Amino acid sequence: MKIALINENSQAAKNEMIAKALTDVVTPMGHEVFNYGMYGAEDKAPLTYVQNGILAAILLNSGAADYVITGCGTGEGAMLACNSFPGVLCGHVVDPSDAYMFAQINDGNAIALPFAKGFGWGAELNLTYIFEKLFQGESGQGYPKDRVIPEQRNKKILDEVKKVTHVDMITILKNIDQELLKGAIAGEKFGEFFYANCKDDEIKAFIKSIL
Repeated sequence: MKIALINENSQAAKNEMIAKALTDVVTPMGHEVFNYGMYGAEDKAPLTYVQNGILAAILLNSGAADYVITGCGTGEGAMLACNSFPGVLCGHVVDPSDAYMFAQINDGNAIALPFAKGFGWGAELNLTYIFEKLFQGESGQGYPKDRVIPEQRNKKILDEVKKVTHVDMITILKNIDQELLKGAIAGEKFGEFFYANCKDDEIKAFIKSIL
C-alpha cells in the first residue's frame, strides 16, 4: 500500500516526528510512505488544511496513493476538506480505538488527526498506537462482529451516494481556483512522488499542464 502523509502550515514543525512514527509502524507491514510535506514551519510551499484536502483527493483519485494521513490543529478542518471531494472517505481519529473502528466499520482511505489539541506528553506514542490499529489486518471487516453485514452494506451505500453527490475529479480540477490548486501541488517532492505513482493519465496530464 502507498501511504501519503500531508501536513498543513500550523503543524508543519511536527512533520518529521509524524513521518517517523508512521514509517516505523507500516514499513514492516510491507507498506511504503510518501511524505508530501510540509516538512517544516519555514517550508517554501505552505499548505492550508483546504489544500490538504485538494492534494489528498488528487493522490487518491489518481491512484498515486492508496491511503492518506493528514490533519491540522484539531483535525476537523482537514477532515471536512478531504470529505469535500469524490473518492475520499476521511475519518477524524483521536485515539487507537477510533483508528481501529474507522478502519473496520467505515473502511475509509484517509484519516485526519489533531496535531495540536491534546498533543502533549506521549503524543508520539499515541500516533504509533493509532497507526498500528489503523493498518492492523484487512479493513472493512466490521466491529463488533454481529454488525458486520449491515456495516458492510452501509459502506457500499455510502460509496454509491458519494458518486451521485460529487462531480468527477477532472471537472473539479478545472473549475477550482487555479492558484489554490497550484499551491496544493507546489511541494518540493510532489513531482517526484506523484508522477512515479499516478495511475490516471487524464489527471496526470492535467496536473502537468498547470505546473
